[in-house]
Amino acid sequence: MAAPFYDENLIILKAKQEQEAKASDVGCLVESLNAVDANSIPPASIVKQLAAAIEAGKRAKTVKDFVASSGSSSPVRERGGLSLSAVKSLVLGEKEDKLGFDSGDEEKLVSLINALFNVDSGFLSRKIVSDLESPTNRPSFAKDLHAAPPSSFVVKLAEVIGSFTTPRRMTLFWCKVVDELRKCWNEEKHIPWIPLDNNPDLKSCLLHQWLQVINCCLARKARSIAASEALDAVMRQASSANEESDVSEATGSLLYAKSNSGELILRLGVYHQVENLTMLETGEPVYAPITQEGPLLTEDLIRETEELVLRTGSMGAGCSQLLSDMQAFKAANPGCILEDFVRWHSPPDWTENGNLSGDDSSPVRGQLSTRMQKEGNLWRELWETAKPLPAVKQAPLFDEDLAVEGILNYLEDIPAAELFEQLFTSLLSLGFVMVEPVLATNDDLSKLFFECKDYVVAICQGGAWTDKLDDLCQVYETVETMLLRPEEVLRSMKQTEDSPSSGSETKRRFKRLGFIFRGSKERKQTRVPSETEPKSTEPSPRQSFSSLFDGKSSLFAKRPPRPENVTLV
Repeated sequence: MAAPFYDENLIILKAKQEQEAKASDVGCLVESLNAVDANSIPPASIVKQLAAAIEAGKRAKTVKDFVASSGSSSPVRERGGLSLSAVKSLVLGEKEDKLGFDSGDEEKLVSLINALFNVDSGFLSRKIVSDLESPTNRPSFAKDLHAAPPSSFVVKLAEVIGSFTTPRRMTLFWCKVVDELRKCWNEEKHIPWIPLDNNPDLKSCLLHQWLQVINCCLARKARSIAASEALDAVMRQASSANEESDVSEATGSLLYAKSNSGELILRLGVYHQVENLTMLETGEPVYAPITQEGPLLTEDLIRETEELVLRTGSMGAGCSQLLSDMQAFKAANPGCILEDFVRWHSPPDWTENGNLSGDDSSPVRGQLSTRMQKEGNLWRELWETAKPLPAVKQAPLFDEDLAVEGILNYLEDIPAAELFEQLFTSLLSLGFVMVEPVLATNDDLSKLFFECKDYVVAICQGGAWTDKLDDLCQVYETVETMLLRPEEVLRSMKQTEDSPSSGSETKRRFKRLGFIFRGSKERKQTRVPSETEPKSTEPSPRQSFSSLFDGKSSLFAKRPPRPENVTLV
């Protein structure tokens, strides 16, 4: 057999021509994303691109390492025995990896970033009917997958990043996104399509939680500035009142509390008056103070905190929060005692005695709980050390700047696979959420759709789901076909039932698809043997989704499948 002949100059020339032809790739990508139909679901091709990026990202520790390593290797030298078309593809891929984006792409990338961060642009807006509004009140599918909410920034970002042609371009664009996130923080601009002031949604992916923290920190900083300015205004007004007249005649928005000696003391950091609650020693009304907000805990921080408490026995931030609340309460309620604070902060630890003696002159009409009366009680020790100090003048319990800086630094060095995994599940969930209102009411396709949906949930919740990326992509492509070409699906299903032993590959695969879902359901209903029964040594009947399909083509595909060895091109 004659040895294959490679004309290196011809290959390089052809690669250069193809490279020049692709100079407008980013421009076409921007145009296509801006023209996305609000009723369409993300194409299966984008989901597959993210799946390929997950596999590629496993070879590097962080995004930066991934970018550096993908441009340093030489796939041509490593795979010299490939076919001519594969060699040309690798040559082009190597050039693309080293170049990343062309200089002419910068303007288009800036416009893409601007569209992604402009909440008024309507970029990638889709009509979504939440399954929370359904009569059965089913849990959100996105939460089942631990993904980002369907209309969130993360989902839009997933579709944009998945539209790039190489994992290297995906990561380079991600670096630009992180730069824009840092710019938003520095300029005090909220991230669009992320709740403005909500605690992290622990049922969503970590990326969505981190972005929620950034927005929440912006809102907290604004509140802190407003509270500080309001307190300064009160202090100036009180100082002016002291200079002009006697304090007892002061009026307006200032609030005073009378001490046992009859002296009027200015209340600071007041939020609102507490109904039916007066201070035990002075009889003055109790006011709830403005308190410091607790730390914003994402899922990973909660896990770390729990491990710290279990390992060291520390109370964590709880002790600091309690001391802060005591100081704020003292500032808002001059003349108060520990019992007043307990009645406001922890009512179950206070028991009213009633008026058993009939003596109304007694100022104390109740008692603290047994735990509060014990010697060395932490509350009493903290109360004795607490100084009257409004929350805005205290040392912060949660440093917003430090927290956001830590998040942004981590996002710059996030493991590539971890990033792409969260983008993959988020985009996958969007497709199912959009398709469900259409297919759930279709008597012919609803059963197959829900079997696909249940299968995806089972895989993603079962752990090690990244080993079944091909399965998930094939299921998504099946659902996409059910939405776009339902008549083809129905025709294939009917023909498969009429002639199960013959027909096209599509028909046979439809029967296999139904078989795996039915088998999965039957296994769930199988009785679990007792401990006394002998365990079966036969192999499990469970099959992987991909084992039911050969490598020739994917379900309903009109093009060749993605090769097993994915190259970074």
